[in-house]
Amino acid sequence: MNIRSIKIQMSTVAVAIILSLSSVVLAQDDRTGGTDSAGSRGNARSVTSGQKAKIKGVVTRRDADTFTVQDINGVETVVLMTDRTSVKSKGGFLRSGSTYGATNILRGLNLEVEGRGDASGQLVAEKVRFGTTDLNVARSLQARVDPVESRVGTAETRIGEVEQNSQRLSGQLDELAAVSNAARGGAKAAQESADAAISGVNATNERISALDDYTVQQTATVNFRTGSAVLSPESKLALDEIAKQAFNAKGYVLEVRGFASAEGSEDLNRRLSQRRADAVVRYLAEMHRIPLRRIVTPFGYGESQAIADNASREGRQQNRRVEVSVLVNRGLMQQAPNMNPTKTDSATPPPATEQPQQ
Repeated sequence: MNIRSIKIQMSTVAVAIILSLSSVVLAQDDRTGGTDSAGSRGNARSVTSGQKAKIKGVVTRRDADTFTVQDINGVETVVLMTDRTSVKSKGGFLRSGSTYGATNILRGLNLEVEGRGDASGQLVAEKVRFGTTDLNVARSLQARVDPVESRVGTAETRIGEVEQNSQRLSGQLDELAAVSNAARGGAKAAQESADAAISGVNATNERISALDDYTVQQTATVNFRTGSAVLSPESKLALDEIAKQAFNAKGYVLEVRGFASAEGSEDLNRRLSQRRADAVVRYLAEMHRIPLRRIVTPFGYGESQAIADNASREGRQQNRRVEVSVLVNRGLMQQAPNMNPTKTDSATPPPATEQPQQ
């Protein structure tokens, strides 16, 4: 393989990587929409400060304190959640509905929002209502979506790294061409450098492919009393330790799963396990300021997935639990590839080349 063939092959690989990753950023930019002459986006609604509004639609974006609702006409409204926002399901006993935590507002949830506009044009939610069936559908959709909200930012970082590596490869290829013209030993060094560069590109591809893969780094289990969703002092200490481990990790998310023993009805145990999971999320968010975007949607499994025999007292005590796992992005854990070529001694030194101005 001559140097020209090596240069063409490596340039093609580098350009392909940049184009594939750039499509992620372009897709993100396309979602923002155009702007009209008033300065507001053409597909977004701005609610006048103090104006009362009621909207119906589907949640298309979920952030820490806000979520975006798209109505049947495709118009999007940014909704701000506060401590006074009432989140309930429709119907239920005496038509009052069940109260839910803000973490249950998921992407894909069909809901209704009532509130008033603020100075920034957002709708400050006073009431959020949705059907239980719609919530189950949104949970099912969420379970099939990767748990990280920051993957676009991570992909942009990877694009910058690949662009820098591509620039270094371009300069290295020019040096390899000069070495091959100088002497036979220079050609050997050029071949080794080309192999190292291709290996580095392949390693970069593997790291990018691993951005959607997570590994469990730490797991903690907290237990509860019969029929209770109140955290004990021992449970809080365990959650303090798991929060400390999470902050020391890079690219982490937390998975929270609630369970119950077989005492009581199946429906009651399912609701109780969800309350326990929500209690753990609230403690981590309030006491340790862990962003909600770092927490996978908590879920109560009821009396399923028992880890001990429900026929004994000790077994039921073990089954009344919440499991918290720290998940770390496998792509970020891998070591960055070395893109620099291996230096080898040559009988004839390469001629000096003029470096291009940056």
